Amino acid sequence: MPEYLDHGGTRYAVQFMYAVPDDAWHVELSEAVPAPASWADIPTAMTHLPGPAFLLAVVPDEDPAREPTISISTVGERDIPYEVMCWYMKKITAEVDRRRTAVVETKKGDR
Repeated sequence: MPEYLDHGGTRYAVQFMYAVPDDAWHVELSEAVPAPASWADIPTAMTHLPGPAFLLAVVPDEDPAREPTISISTVGERDIPYEVMCWYMKKITAEVDRRRTAVVETKKGDR
């Protein structure tokens, strides 16, 4: 489920997805876009969806030796407000901490 932040008249979205080929979690930052008008009559439907990602963090899942990375989309130039960047980095930090804790817990269980 995406998470949203409204800032300066723009709604931003962070979305978490597991990428099997990378053995890693992807944490994407995008501007949110309005949900399709056809969803308006659905009481539990989301009003916004994540748009195309302009930042992508790759957080390795099982190999603590692999360093998390952040990629920047090359489609157009974009300013990211400081508050939005801090919010995104906190999401990435929490994901890195979760993955590293999970690896440690798994190793403890293997003993």
